[in-house]
Amino acid sequence: MSADLGRLIAEAAKVLEEAEEITFACHVGPDGDALGSMMGLAIAAENAGKKVITSFGSPFIIPENLSFVPTVGLVPPDEFPENPGVMVVLDAGSADRLAELGHHAGNASTLIVIDHHVTNEGFGDIGIVDGEAAATAELVAELLRELRWPVTAEIATCLHTALVTDTGRFQYSATKPSTFQLAAGLVAAGANTDYIGQYVYERAPFGYLHAAGAALSRAQLDEDASVVSTVITADDLKKAGIDWGDIDNLINTIRLPVEADVSVLAKTHDDGRVKLSMRSRGGTDVGAIAAGLGGGGHRFAAGATVEMTADEAISAVIAAVKAAK
Repeated sequence: MSADLGRLIAEAAKVLEEAEEITFACHVGPDGDALGSMMGLAIAAENAGKKVITSFGSPFIIPENLSFVPTVGLVPPDEFPENPGVMVVLDAGSADRLAELGHHAGNASTLIVIDHHVTNEGFGDIGIVDGEAAATAELVAELLRELRWPVTAEIATCLHTALVTDTGRFQYSATKPSTFQLAAGLVAAGANTDYIGQYVYERAPFGYLHAAGAALSRAQLDEDASVVSTVITADDLKKAGIDWGDIDNLINTIRLPVEADVSVLAKTHDDGRVKLSMRSRGGTDVGAIAAGLGGGGHRFAAGATVEMTADEAISAVIAAVKAAK
């Protein structure tokens, strides 16, 4: 850890220690790192005697595969304080990733940002940002050490969920020896590894098979760009009787072909928006491509929401991949 990062962690710890009420927010459409990091820190704060409020922007839906994550103080965004005192933002590289809660972040008396995205825009009063961290949870763990707030089994489950999901089950290159050391400590503290593995990776409603089949039947391979892509529509989900949160793991199937370095899943919503999920084997920085489309992420995993057709969005990604070669 750099001296500057250590100083910022100590500064944030002082603010949190002195606060009576702390509000927390993570990025819209929370993944395991966003939700796990937010709840892990919020539960620790409540255990330390703080009043806590947690939320994320619309749509206010916790994905089914993260429904086991312990929560505390969770309110819909329209019940979030308009002018928070101390507010902590987790796993968001910019205020617009908070959706409507970005406005509340701008009103906070003290805004602490904890994030590991290399695309972080540097917003907030205290920015605990490290693009080399494997997950935001690693930074939360450092902050908890500074605060000397105990890590209970609930907190351990939250943070271990964050680590497992954002490292691709400890496969991505950002995974370091210290990541495994943290994971070992969380398991020792009581992290529910059975639930994490089963809920995140081994559960889906039966309709998922039909929706996945529809998407897989449309898969295309651009051999020149080394990109595999497909589209899944809101109509596919309606016919299968499932929701968007039920297909979070579909991108992991799309990325299987050995011929492709980059995989793209374009999700077309009823309002015309297309949400892109991208993965890379390492030859292409999909985080940079996502940033160019108004999104963000990391070299190996990223996403963006665009206002164009699914075919246009995929073509834009393929063009960017070719340009980056």
